[in-house]
Amino acid sequence: MKVLYEDNHIIIVSKSTSEIVQGDKTGDIPLSDTVAAYLKEKYNKPGNVFVGVAHRLDRPVSGVVVFAKTSKALSRLNDMFRVGKVDKRYLAIVKNRPQEIEAELVHYLVRNEQKNRSFAYNKEVPGSKKSILKYRLVGSSTNYNLLEIELMTGRHHQIRCQLSKMGMPIKGDLKYGAERSNPDGGISLHAYYICFEHPVSHKQICVSAPLPDDNLWRSFTAQAQALLPEGCL
Repeated sequence: MKVLYEDNHIIIVSKSTSEIVQGDKTGDIPLSDTVAAYLKEKYNKPGNVFVGVAHRLDRPVSGVVVFAKTSKALSRLNDMFRVGKVDKRYLAIVKNRPQEIEAELVHYLVRNEQKNRSFAYNKEVPGSKKSILKYRLVGSSTNYNLLEIELMTGRHHQIRCQLSKMGMPIKGDLKYGAERSNPDGGISLHAYYICFEHPVSHKQICVSAPLPDDNLWRSFTAQAQALLPEGCL
């Protein structure tokens, strides 16, 4: 586990594609438990350690995850994520080049619990939720394209579903139309950085996660670094 930032109230870590953020029916050890064990050992704390899950990433997605170390921080972070006061940016590698260099995508997503996937519609349908993201093409190689994604809403599998709807499934994402899986079982979607006002101190926190360690991601290092705001950790 790589710790990107830590203080008395929050801890921000880098998640790999193999990890789940919070416990689920698989019974696999979640990242929240790993963080709790780390804090317990580091500070030699007796008993249980408080680790609050402020937001989540899908299991096959890598990148920045924020946890709360206090109930006060968790409550305030939950409110900030809910009302959109957190700037979350993602990088996605897709094979098909977008028709527009940058655009805002608006779809209506319906979640299918049984299939654990979402379906995107151009118009509102029963049970749908309006879903908005902005993308920008920031790099290209011979076979792939790098998109920066800004989420305006937080829906189930939103980025994966909306990009697939536009004919740009994320590399490795078999569930949403990719041709083949990635060797590590993940998908080429990375929560690259997050910026927000600290829930207690109110200072600006901006943290980035290193790109996954493979040749394709490394080929986009320069383009990714150019996206980071000044002062980002």
